[in-house]
Amino acid sequence: MTRHIFVRFASIGVLGLAFLVPHSAFAQSASSTSAASQAGATAADDDGGLQLAQPDFRIVNLPTTLRLPVHGSSFQLTHRFNGNLRRGSFSQNASNLFGLDQGAVVGFEYRFGIARHLQAIAYRSAIDKTFQFYGKYDALRQSESTPVGLSALVSVEGVNNFQDRYSPALGVSVSRTAGDRLALYVTPIWVHNTAGVLHIDRDTFFVGVGGRLRMSATVYVVAESSPRLTGYSPDQPEYAFGVEKRAGGHTFQLTFANSQGTTFGQTARGGFPNALFLGFNLARKFF
Repeated sequence: MTRHIFVRFASIGVLGLAFLVPHSAFAQSASSTSAASQAGATAADDDGGLQLAQPDFRIVNLPTTLRLPVHGSSFQLTHRFNGNLRRGSFSQNASNLFGLDQGAVVGFEYRFGIARHLQAIAYRSAIDKTFQFYGKYDALRQSESTPVGLSALVSVEGVNNFQDRYSPALGVSVSRTAGDRLALYVTPIWVHNTAGVLHIDRDTFFVGVGGRLRMSATVYVVAESSPRLTGYSPDQPEYAFGVEKRAGGHTFQLTFANSQGTTFGQTARGGFPNALFLGFNLARKFF
């Protein structure tokens, strides 16, 4: 067995533990879930309280309006396998373990609550060795008097370990939850220099839309799409969907997408025609 196949199996094995380890072993455990449900409006005022309809900071790639308490933090691993499930027969894809032994694009994210309602995020994707740094200000939380949640986003990313082709971005994420079961999102984002690889000065404005539906106590389905409205828009708009499992402070998503991109700039450039990539997101909160 080659080294990279072993790594893929090890990754999946570790992720499988998220489904098996008792919830009491994690932060935001089942008791936290019960407490959050009973607390009602009080929990809604707590930035660190469990939000059942919105348990994570991403839908799949698009940001949510989930808040982070002061000095709280979160780590996330993104993983997109290289195998295109829309190429070849089922048996051919199965022989490659549906992409597990074809390598992958890996990303690492760390976010920290530097002030009340203000997050600082650093993310690194293996695509072109891209670093993304951005801030998120959670301006509004949905309440009886406020119909939506809203977060402002300011970002800059650069390839070759943040040395070339810088792409600043501005946007907002707007959410609307229905009880503790459903969260819907609209995320307009403007990204500069999206055609930098072609040495062309172009921008892209896209509006991401997505949602998360809680199917049981800890299982969700997620979906998103990011159509481009103006500017540089090669290939097809990015889309992704998947199933998510929450286990205390951990969330694990098994995802399918037409793109391996995960930053704002990569999302703006869209996905590939006739492509579908298996992947996963693994997140851990530290608060």
